[in-house]
Amino acid sequence: MGIKSLPNALLPREKLRHHGPNALTDAELLAIFLRTGTQGVNVLQLADQLLGEFGSLRRLFSASEQEFCRHKGLGLAKYVQLQACLEMSQRYLAETLKRGEALTSPQQTKLYLSSVLRDRQREAFYILFLDNQHRVIRSEVMFEGTIDSASVYPREVVKRSLELNAAALILAHNHPSGIAEPSQSDRRITRRLIDALALVEIRILDHFVVGDGEVISFAERGWI
Repeated sequence: MGIKSLPNALLPREKLRHHGPNALTDAELLAIFLRTGTQGVNVLQLADQLLGEFGSLRRLFSASEQEFCRHKGLGLAKYVQLQACLEMSQRYLAETLKRGEALTSPQQTKLYLSSVLRDRQREAFYILFLDNQHRVIRSEVMFEGTIDSASVYPREVVKRSLELNAAALILAHNHPSGIAEPSQSDRRITRRLIDALALVEIRILDHFVVGDGEVISFAERGWI
């Protein structure tokens, strides 16, 4: 059955308009993004096929250009469009934090950090630099490493914090293994950073470890 033969109530766009995006399945959301199917395959069927081939929306979204474009029904134009959508999502979350919700909305902070760090293949050490009202001045990856570690230099963190006139920091890093549980090394470097930054009266408010589907907060554990 072609998608035009479906009742309006079953069409993804109509369903979204009347019931909201949460009412749609992954395949229906993907169908709206794809817009058209291929010869003999309507867009909903194509979306189902692609989810079956990739395994999930997340794997589809994190696919390389080569992996993405080799699938029937996809191509460079859709790959570029998808990357633009993903970047807009990250910027939306970042903008929300910049309006002052980095601390008042810890779940929003976790969501943003997860979107930035979760799918990285190498460990990255990320910092949110905050002003004295705990609003985000800047956020950036300061150190990158291998698949299981990244060297972190307290002196460089102090230097960058002073350059940005930061009053406080939120730290984050990912575990490419997918296991978010902090290591003893994570706890040691956090303590070294707390001690180094205390000398210039800059506080570390939290350190998040991003795994696959889980983000652990040092503050929530009582370690900061």
